[in-house]
Amino acid sequence: MENGITFVGLDAHKKKISVAVLMPDQTALLQWDAPNEAGAVKRMVRRIEREAPGEVRFCYEAGSLGYALQRQITEAGSEKVSCMVVAPSLIPRKPGERIKTDRRDARKLAELFRAGLLTEVQPPTPEDEAVRDLCRAREDAREDLTRSRHRLGKMLLRKGVVYSQGNAWTARHRLWLRGLRFEHASEAEVSDDYLLAIEQLEERLRGLEEKLEGVAQKKPYAEPVGWLRCFRGIDTVTAMTIVSELYGFERFHSPRGLMAFLGLVPSEQTSGYDPKRGRITRMGNSHVRRILIEAAWHYRHRPGVASLRKRRQGQPAEMIALADKAQQRLYRRYRRMTEKGIPAPKAVTAVARELTGFVWAALRHTTKACA
Repeated sequence: MENGITFVGLDAHKKKISVAVLMPDQTALLQWDAPNEAGAVKRMVRRIEREAPGEVRFCYEAGSLGYALQRQITEAGSEKVSCMVVAPSLIPRKPGERIKTDRRDARKLAELFRAGLLTEVQPPTPEDEAVRDLCRAREDAREDLTRSRHRLGKMLLRKGVVYSQGNAWTARHRLWLRGLRFEHASEAEVSDDYLLAIEQLEERLRGLEEKLEGVAQKKPYAEPVGWLRCFRGIDTVTAMTIVSELYGFERFHSPRGLMAFLGLVPSEQTSGYDPKRGRITRMGNSHVRRILIEAAWHYRHRPGVASLRKRRQGQPAEMIALADKAQQRLYRRYRRMTEKGIPAPKAVTAVARELTGFVWAALRHTTKACA
């Protein structure tokens, strides 16, 4: 137990915060509920600060509230007040617990916080969070576009209308869609509405990508994005997503740590002398994990630099050499695994794990250069 420190657990929701306070050298808790409003949060912090004999440490679970509450608490208190955002998936839980309430959750957080059993989530700066939101907005727009295209395609399939003259969503395919004639006027109206939604989403997606391109050319993103673009399968949008999602990159001291953070390491249930490993853990940041797996599919092709020459102009020779090494190594890795009969998706996941190591080396070099 740490002497002189007051630990506060917060179970925060949209309208209410359940507060549990553990004073130094005390086992009894003080508990009450407070509205989740800026003024009420400020009064709560000042009340606890007046009653606490020394340092005050707040904590709450990461979730839909983001980091706004953390910033409110830090700004409302003095230098002796701090706030930690906790990883929910890493909070210890007893198998026998069957009752869950806000007050119990707040008390549990305060007790585990004092015991040192909670894992902190690295908070982004407001600037980092804004760029990350821009990347995620582009990702959401892409998902919406895919859904809209599927809606139109499935509607046509129900009518027995199938395009068989090449790939979908080419200029030729769009002309074919515009030339369709339906028996009922309502069917034509539905088709036109779906097409309008698709065109609107395509325009929205282009606008978001243009904004990302503009941000990628400014500091502090220009250098790491330029270096990552030397790698096969990583262009501006992918590079910006990696950099914005992995803010505070200096916290990753090894490539294995980054692989674990992205959930690309195998799960394991070993008892005794026989190790038993399963599929990847899929814990941590799913956005970066997904785009790295997408990029890893490019390494099933033979190494080449024809499509990379323009992206590599003006980049350091050291980074280009690292990217070429990644091409050679990851292509060999994919070929060896598939020749052994391992399914392609599993081989690509293994390639993505190794690609993560090369990404770590590139961004780690950038971090050292900036320092």
